[in-house]
Amino acid sequence: MSGGGPNYEPKEGSAPPEPSELVVEDRLRRIDGVVSKRTRTLAVVLDQLEDAFNMAAVLRTCEAMGVQDVHVVRNPEVPFQPNATVTQGCDKWLDIHRHETFEDCRAALKAAGFAIWVSAIREGATSLFEMSFDGKVALVFGNERHGVSPEVLAQADGVFWIPMRGFTQSLNISVAAAAAITRAVSWRLERRGPGGDLTADEARELTRKFQVLSVKQRKKLYGER
Repeated sequence: MSGGGPNYEPKEGSAPPEPSELVVEDRLRRIDGVVSKRTRTLAVVLDQLEDAFNMAAVLRTCEAMGVQDVHVVRNPEVPFQPNATVTQGCDKWLDIHRHETFEDCRAALKAAGFAIWVSAIREGATSLFEMSFDGKVALVFGNERHGVSPEVLAQADGVFWIPMRGFTQSLNISVAAAAAITRAVSWRLERRGPGGDLTADEARELTRKFQVLSVKQRKKLYGER
C-alpha cells in the first residue's frame, strides 16, 4: 500500500513529505478512481441503532456504494461501536458525523441543503421505487426494535418504504439500508452516468485524505490515525 525507508524520516524542522510521494502508483490510481465516483449529496442517517453488526454492515454498504457521509444519532444506552470484523476497516474511508440528538442532526443536514427522508412503514409513505434522488437527499434508518420515533417522523421532509412482494413485512435495518442506498445510486447512475458529484475542492481534499490514510506511518508523519 505504501513505501518505507528514509522517506519516513524527515529532517528535524522540515515539513513531512506529501503523502502522494509515499504511496505506490497502483494505490494512487485506485484512490483517484474511488474519488471520481464519490458522492456528498446522498447521506445516510443512523438513528440510535443498537446492534454492532448492523452498524458495521451499513457503513460497509455506504463505503462500497460511494456514499461519503454517515450521520449517527447517539443511542444513550448503546455506544456506536461497529463490529470490526464486519467493517474490515471500511469506516476509516468515511466521514462519520456524530450527533447527540436527531434535532442536532437535522439542523446540520438542513443547513447543508438536504431533504430528509425517513424509512418507515406508514400510511401514505412513498414507495422507494417512486422516489427521485435529485438534489441533496439524506436517508434515515431507525432503531432495530422501535424504528424511528414520532419526533423523527414529524421532522422529516418525507417518509418512504420498501415494497414487499412476499409474506415478509419488513427487512433488517442493514438490509433495508443496503436496498435503499443501492436504489438511490442506481437511480443516479441511470440519469447522470457513472461519475460522482464532488466539487473540485472536495475531490482534492478527499484525495489527499485517502492518500494520508494509505500511508502506514501516517500518525508519526501527519499526526493522523
